[in-house]
Amino acid sequence: MFIRTERLLLRPGWAEDAPLVADALNDEGVVRMLARAPWPYHEADAAHWLSIESDSRHPNFLVFLRGPGTPRLIGSCGLGKDDVGLSEIGYWIRRSHWGLGFATEAGRAVMDVARCLGHRSLHSGYFADNPASGHVLHKLGFRSSGEVEQRFSRARGTHAPCIIMLADLDVDSGASDPYSDDDGVRMAA
Repeated sequence: MFIRTERLLLRPGWAEDAPLVADALNDEGVVRMLARAPWPYHEADAAHWLSIESDSRHPNFLVFLRGPGTPRLIGSCGLGKDDVGLSEIGYWIRRSHWGLGFATEAGRAVMDVARCLGHRSLHSGYFADNPASGHVLHKLGFRSSGEVEQRFSRARGTHAPCIIMLADLDVDSGASDPYSDDDGVRMAA
């Protein structure tokens, strides 16, 4: 599945993307805000991550900035399952593209996919020292669950406080066409 938004192209990652992913995640300030990525982050780590098969209800996407010429990899956004099997959304954006609304734009597109796939709710979490990620989740409609859990960050090598957020997805609302919405998101299988 490919998704096109106003500024972005979201598509599955392929094995040949490993060098691009490794380059984009070659920033400890980005990786330490993720739970599962190691630091330092190498091309072999990217190749392993890209080789993990996701189920059809939990797709992951690389996020590319569209424009003249070849789209540029700026991050990732997707759905997954947490350690207890609940559906969650996760994302990261390259530092050079922080603060420009790309995480929110990609997140909205992935939440639209989640609705189309029949998800009724999602959860997510952000490390307490990453309030910008919490701001993105709020803009996506997530609300605090009131829970803070100690979540392991592989890059940090320790547990850190993680604020848990929840979003209810109204599967009955939205556009009648499951491949478009009012925000101009277009999906193609």
